[in-house]
Amino acid sequence: MANPAKLMDNEVLMAFASYATIILSKMMFMSIATAFFRVTKKVFANPEDCESFGKGENVKKFLRTDESVERVRRAHLNDLENIVPFLGIGLLYSLSGPDLSTALLHFRIFVGSRFYHTMAYLLPLPQPNRGLAFFVGYGVTLSMAYSLLRNRFYL
Repeated sequence: MANPAKLMDNEVLMAFASYATIILSKMMFMSIATAFFRVTKKVFANPEDCESFGKGENVKKFLRTDESVERVRRAHLNDLENIVPFLGIGLLYSLSGPDLSTALLHFRIFVGSRFYHTMAYLLPLPQPNRGLAFFVGYGVTLSMAYSLLRNRFYL
């Protein structure tokens, strides 16, 4: 069984925990941002969410889509698609004994790319800004996966 005190001495794991907390907090913020845009724009996906704004036929006018709500929602979905693999591969990578400076570079680039991706999505910035941000973050996750497969796993 792993000694928790020894895990706390693992600088790479502690760095990963720090950056994972930052990126998960950002992802949680996107849920709040989606709800904020839905309420302020009075745009809902479910009839029961509209009941405080109207009754009967009046509810239907709130069941619609809005571009600003959809942009926030799509940015949040993109976070889910990219942050979850980063967390799993990043944890395994952190436990595989990589060099601290290399690991920090991976974590910082990933977190920076996700923040930039969100800004590019919400402002919106012209392409290829969002695409480049996506591929940079995806590349970081692939780089960690490659390092694991090449150096630590028995295939």
